[in-house]
This record gives sequence, C-alpha cells and structure tokens, in this order.
Amino acid sequence: MTLPFDSFATDLRYDALPASVLHVLRRSFVDTMGVAAVGATTPLSGIARKVAPMIFGSGSAGSARMLMDGRATSPVGAAMAGAFTIDSIDAHDGVTPCKGHAGSAIFPALIAMAQASEQQINGQRFAELLAIAYEISYRAGLVQHATCDDYHTSGAWTAVGVAAAGAALLGGNSEQIRQAAGIGEYHGPRSQMMRCIDHPSMVRDGVGWGAPSGVTAAYLALEGFTGAPALTCEGPEGQEFWQDLGTGWRTVDYTHYKAYPCCRWAHPSLDAVHDMMRDNELTHDQISNVEIRTFHYATRLAGHEPRTQDDFAYSIAFPVAAMIVRGQVGVNELTDAALNDPDILRVSRSVQLIDDDDMTRISTDKRWAQVTLVLTDGRRIEDAPRTPRGDADRPLSDAQISDKFHALADPILGRARADEIEALSDRFDHLSAGDLSRLFDLCTQPV
Repeated sequence: MTLPFDSFATDLRYDALPASVLHVLRRSFVDTMGVAAVGATTPLSGIARKVAPMIFGSGSAGSARMLMDGRATSPVGAAMAGAFTIDSIDAHDGVTPCKGHAGSAIFPALIAMAQASEQQINGQRFAELLAIAYEISYRAGLVQHATCDDYHTSGAWTAVGVAAAGAALLGGNSEQIRQAAGIGEYHGPRSQMMRCIDHPSMVRDGVGWGAPSGVTAAYLALEGFTGAPALTCEGPEGQEFWQDLGTGWRTVDYTHYKAYPCCRWAHPSLDAVHDMMRDNELTHDQISNVEIRTFHYATRLAGHEPRTQDDFAYSIAFPVAAMIVRGQVGVNELTDAALNDPDILRVSRSVQLIDDDDMTRISTDKRWAQVTLVLTDGRRIEDAPRTPRGDADRPLSDAQISDKFHALADPILGRARADEIEALSDRFDHLSAGDLSRLFDLCTQPV
C-alpha cells in the first residue's frame, strides 16, 4: 500500500532516516552554502536581495535574514532572495531524471521559515524537514516530467516539496499539508526551461519563484486556504512514483553534485577534455577544433561567446574551451577577464555541437557526450562516450565536496567563517536548537 505523501510529511521521524539520507543532506548543506557564498557576489543576487525587502517586508509571520546578506525581511522574501542567490551560480546539487535542482529552493526556504518560527527547531527536526522537502520535490518532479509534454523549471516541482515541508514546520496536520502542496503546485512557476537556455537571462531555473511560492502556500494552508489537489502527488497517472515512499529514497538514488559552475549538460564534455589534454600532454595551441556529440537539449547550450555569467551558465563551447586553455573551470572562469580571454574564445569558436540521436535516446537518468579533439597537425583524438562525475554511482568524495566548498567560500567569507559553516553543516542534524541558530546566523551574515 502506498504511503500518502501527507502522512509521510506528518509522521517522518529522525530515527527513521537512513544513514545514507543523512549523508546526502549533510553534503548538500555544505555544498549549497558554498554556492550561496559566491552567488552573493553576482549581479543577479544583488538585484534579488535589493528587491526582497522592498516588496516582502516583515510581518506577523516573523522575520528572516537573507542568505549571505544579513538584512531582515519576511520568510517569503528571504526564500526568494536566497533561492535566486544560490541559482545565480550553476554549481548546486541536482537530480538528473528531473532535469533540475532541489536544494537551491529547499535550503533558503526552510532556513527562512525556521528563523521566523517561534519554535525551537533543533538539528534532528531540521533534518526531518529537509528529507520531507527533498523526497516530495523529487517525486513530484519525476511525475511532472512523466506526465507533462513541456519541460518546466525546477521551481514548478520544488514549490510542492517546500510547501509540504513548510506546512509540517508550522505544525500543520495531514489535511493542511495536502492543501499546502495543492496550493504550491497550482501557483508554482510553470516556467519553460528551454526559453532560458535558448535566451540565457536571470530567470534561471525558476527556483527564485518556486521557493517563495512554496513558503506562501504553507502559510496560506495553515490559515485555512484550500488548494486543488496536487496532481504530482495525488493524480492517478503518477502513482507509480510514490509506491515506495518512506522505504525507498530518491534523494539517495538521484542526488548529484557538480564539479563545475555551469549546466550539468556540459559536464561529461568537460571531464573528457580535461582527461584528454592531460593524458596526451596537449597544449591549447595544438587544438584546431573540437567535436562534441551529445543529446538534443544539450546542443542548444551554444555559448561560443558568452558575455555574462548567465550566458556562461547555459553554454558548453566556452566552458570546454576554458578547460582546454586553463585546465580548470571554476570561479576565475566566470570573470569578465575570462569571458574576454582571446585564447579561450579562439577554441570556443571552434567547438561543434553535434545532435546525436543515440545520445538523446540514452540521456534519461544520465547525461551523455562524446568528444573528439582535432589537432593542428591533422590528428583526431577520440574519447569514449561518457557521463559526468558526481552522479550517485560516480560520486564526488566528501573530500572533493569540501575542496569545492572552500574554493567557492573562502575568498568570499574568509577561511575562519567558512570552516565554521562547514563544521556545523557537516553535523547539522546533531546540533541543539541554539547551535543550529548559530549555523543559520553564519549563513545569513553579510559577505
């Protein structure tokens, strides 16, 4: 018998969380805060954090401080600003079968609601809420992709998970959680992802509106507002995706982590050229052109000459060229200087993206690409088709997650603050209410 999602949200207890789930939540906490730190330096984040207090002032629901900012606003405003901040650097955790991301909406939303709450929320309770939000978000996303023709952003289905977990945080009963999910799904942003990929801009993956939609839905439901049943949770067409709720964990099965701050569809090609340049002892001036066979959606990530961080995020050619020229794709490759690097631009213009039907067919639970380097002396070096590092079956190690966190956070926060955030995030579920509040404070102090 399938466990209803509302019962899952009301009844889940920390002792029932498998160690594997807690491991993912801890890794995601560390990883997400590193992304938030560098995200706070972007123009996108600056605009969102300026606007949030203008339109979402604090009220009787309490106040919350925006991530990496320190200023107080309503929990809805803090959720919006925080989600946009994290999403401004495309380096946060993701879920390949849903073609999107959950942590970028879940963490800012639940941190904001926890700050505003009059409850004393300790680490174990916060772990329960994160697990509820992740699991419901992932399953709602799987249903949506299986039943809707259009490719909607992550904001569409994270609004459902945030709403359910947010209502649970507020002490809602089973029926109120159902209503919250229904409100969140109905009002969540059904934004079309390929519009932003074809025309990169600051709207990104929709979580900047999915997170506050879910938070708003939770508060509305607790006041008696009703919502149409969430089809992603209760519709008959999607029931197969809920059958093992509470025993199976899509959070463990599917959560991946990014090695590079750009769309994951570029990552198999980045891994490939990194290894090919190293193993063949090549330098960028030996590269005549690059051929990348990949799936259809990925070929729309052109980006041969990105002018902004938004262009860079949704490109393959330029990050691949940066890897060929510099041997890395990190924060330094997001700068204006890098975007105008003549060596990178030369290689980037030479990249050919080839729409491959077989790659499209197999790129469901994984993302595939095959790279060929054509050298100036006429030689062709071909790599085998591959999927990116960071998937559940090819995970980044905890040490690699830590290294990535510090590479992103240390220049922005300073080593001492970054160390404390990492130490507390890595055991957040063991923290007292006071220590968890300290972690939230570290994550919301200005940069």
